[in-house]
Amino acid sequence: MTVAVDELEHADDAEMYRQLEAARRALSADLLRNPVTLARGLDRGFRMRPHLKLIGDALAEVAAGHVDRLLILTPPQVGKSTTVAEWFPFWWLCKFPMDKVAVTSYGDDLALRRGKRIRGYVEEYGDEWGLHLKAGSGAKQDWEVTTGGGCRSVSVGKGLTGFDVNLLIIDDPHKDRADAESEAARRALHDWYSSAALSRLQPDRSAVVAIQTRWHPDDFAGRRIEEEGRIEDGGRWKVIHLPAVADPKFGPDPLGREAGEPLPHPKIPTRAVARRKAWWAQKKATSIVRDWHALYQGDPQPAEGALVSEELLRLLRDTTTPVEPQKIAVSIDPSGGGRDTAGVIGGFLGDDGRVWVTDDVSAPMSSAEWSMAACRLAYRTNASIVYVEWNFGRDMCVLAIQTSWETLQREGEIPKNVLMPAIDPVRAKQGKLLRAEPIAQQMVQDKVRFRGVFTDLEREWSTWQPTDPDSPGRIDASCVLVYGLIPEANQGAVVHAPLPTAPQSGRFGRGGPASVYGRRIGK
Repeated sequence: MTVAVDELEHADDAEMYRQLEAARRALSADLLRNPVTLARGLDRGFRMRPHLKLIGDALAEVAAGHVDRLLILTPPQVGKSTTVAEWFPFWWLCKFPMDKVAVTSYGDDLALRRGKRIRGYVEEYGDEWGLHLKAGSGAKQDWEVTTGGGCRSVSVGKGLTGFDVNLLIIDDPHKDRADAESEAARRALHDWYSSAALSRLQPDRSAVVAIQTRWHPDDFAGRRIEEEGRIEDGGRWKVIHLPAVADPKFGPDPLGREAGEPLPHPKIPTRAVARRKAWWAQKKATSIVRDWHALYQGDPQPAEGALVSEELLRLLRDTTTPVEPQKIAVSIDPSGGGRDTAGVIGGFLGDDGRVWVTDDVSAPMSSAEWSMAACRLAYRTNASIVYVEWNFGRDMCVLAIQTSWETLQREGEIPKNVLMPAIDPVRAKQGKLLRAEPIAQQMVQDKVRFRGVFTDLEREWSTWQPTDPDSPGRIDASCVLVYGLIPEANQGAVVHAPLPTAPQSGRFGRGGPASVYGRRIGK
């Protein structure tokens, strides 16, 4: 009897063990769905966010062979490197233990940290998936596992000779702006990728995954997209572009965000939308114009050849000089210059004879939306006149503004006893360059100042090229404002001159905005 009971208990224990093993194997397989699932399952400090899930799914596509070139563009410090340059290589070796992985970055120290972290994952978690360090693999930057696979982590530009590569990860190939803006440094990076890195890829299984913040139009990402193209355009690269703030100019947002919605952040709960907006707004406020658009929006623009320099625009900012408004106005570029953004700018003519820009509420808007925005701005600033670019859509503009003003009064947002501002046409010279260049001249001559920092407006002015086919709405609306308040700006010939590059002492005294050019445009 005792023997039978023991046998029964032994059978129960064996069945329980089999069930536990089956559950363990199922859990292990489930963790390998993608690198983000693995990271979340093994690291209690890893925070799942929608953008990281999107990246994890794309990395799984690479492993499945659906994509062999993946480019991920995000702002700094949103978890992309931890996910792609640390957890992804470990996950790849768990699935393909005979493969060789190369992790490269702009410097040896950073690459070494990546390799050390991946090796740590193998030591701590690898046993579950049969990963064990090979005896004698003591180097942090170059090690192997007993199944034949391994990892080498080096800086871009060196270190891959003699190393077969199945998966090449390129993590932030540019150290900083100076590195990205150096033509010699960019050429060396592109040459290394073309000649050294790609030559190490193996025919049985190979893929390239690159992650970076943008710095320059011809940086690593820019060159790859230019030369090889995006998948949706018949090219080779799957590109995941995640700007800090969603913008329709980049096409459909990968996360399905509407215009203006903030990017998730690993240290901010996804539901805390106000906190996320405040975080990215603070980044925008503390970044120079081109850094915000390059690093955070992934949209670098060339500074060479623009009508107005960043330095001049910085000097035009003035929040302290006492000035009395003589005429307050709102200007509108309803067409948005052919883009989605309609320009709506507020400002006034001061008793000093300058035009002062005070507001920029431009955004991607329909006619109903921009007319409402313009009316709200006019009421808030007590504007007496609304200037409208009159070359196109004259009757539509008048009707849209009148209808919006009546709607806002009917809804109680504007008191019924407040008269609607006059609507005045501005017939600027035809052609983008002929409209913008006289206003650039007014800036040079200290006839225009900014009552604050207008990041998007300044970015358009400092990057728009006279040869560009698109005419930005903010530039057009600011031109309309100046033309309306200083009609003589639209008179006379335009004299072309080279873009100034450094401030010069001038008639405006120390720190004066107009001491900017070695040679003035016009007289």
